[in-house]
Amino acid sequence: MKIGSLQIRGCAALAPMAGVADRAMRELCVSYGASYVIGEMASSKGISMHDRKSAELLQISDDERPAGVQLFGDDPLTMAKAAEKALEYKPEFLDINMGCPAPKVAGNGGGSALMKRPELASQIVRECVRAVPIPVTVKMRIGWDAENLNAPYLAALCEQAGAAAITVHGRTRVQMYAPPVDRAQIRAVKQAVSVPVIGNGDVTDGRSAQQMLDETGCDFLMVGRGALGRPWVFRQIDAFLERGEIIPDPPLEEQMRVMLDHIRSLCAYKGDYIGMREARKHAAWYIRGIRGAASYRNRIGQLTTIEQIEALAADILAENGT
Repeated sequence: MKIGSLQIRGCAALAPMAGVADRAMRELCVSYGASYVIGEMASSKGISMHDRKSAELLQISDDERPAGVQLFGDDPLTMAKAAEKALEYKPEFLDINMGCPAPKVAGNGGGSALMKRPELASQIVRECVRAVPIPVTVKMRIGWDAENLNAPYLAALCEQAGAAAITVHGRTRVQMYAPPVDRAQIRAVKQAVSVPVIGNGDVTDGRSAQQMLDETGCDFLMVGRGALGRPWVFRQIDAFLERGEIIPDPPLEEQMRVMLDHIRSLCAYKGDYIGMREARKHAAWYIRGIRGAASYRNRIGQLTTIEQIEALAADILAENGT
C-alpha cells in the first residue's frame, strides 16, 4: 500500500490509542511487525500555544518508523499551524482525528464531532494539506449515530481536499466500542473513494483480519484493542494473510518476558512513578486468560516497583507450570 509517496509494507498498523499507544507500546509493536504506527492524538490548540505535554506527544523515535503524528481540533487554521509545528519531529505522515468519541474531545468540536460538520472537516484537511509537504490522512468512524452514517460522503470530501488515505473504525460515535463493527459501512467508504482505505475494528488475529479484507475490500488493516497485551498479533496477522499460517500465541514464558520488557521501557521513558502506574493496565491486559488472573489483578493494582512486577511474573510462571 502507498500513502502518498510513502510505501507501506506488511498488512497491519497500530492504531493511535490515547493513553496506550505511547513510545514504549509503539516500539514494541513495530518489533513484532506493525507496518506503521501513529502517535497518541495531540491537541492542535495545545501545540499552537506551545504546550509542553502536547508537543511531547509528537515525538518519534528511530525504532518506531515509519510513523505518523495525529492532531485533533476543529479550527482549520489552528490545525494547519499545528501541522507545520509537527514537522519538527519528522513524521512520515500526518493523521487528522475525526473519530475520537471521548467527551472532552468530541464535546469541544474535535474528533468524531467533525463527522457532524463534514464541510468543516474537509476544510481542515485542505488547510493541513496546504501547510505540510508530507501525506495527510484521516481517521474517522462510520458516523455520529445510526441515523447519520455519512462516512462515505465525508471520506469523498476528504479525498477531494487532498487526503492520501482514509482509516475507518466500523462503529458510530454513539456505539463507542461495544457492538460488532459494521463492515458494510467500511465497504461503502472503499467504494466512495480511490485513495487507500484502512479497516479498523475487531481485528484481533489472522482470521478476523482476513474477514475484514474480504467483507470490506479495504486496502490495509489497523489494530487497536487487539494489540493490548498482545503485541505479537501483528506477526500472527502477517503470517496468516501472507502464507495462510496460523501462529499461536507465544509460550507463557515469552509473554511474561515481553510484558517485563514493555514495563521497563515505560519506566525508562516516563520515570518509575508514572511508568509503574501506567504499567498496571498493561499488565492486566497481558495476563488475560491466564489461570488465576483474577487474583493476579489484585496484585497488579498495587504495583509500584519493577521488582514487584518481576516477582509477579515469576509467580505466574511457577503457578502455571512453566
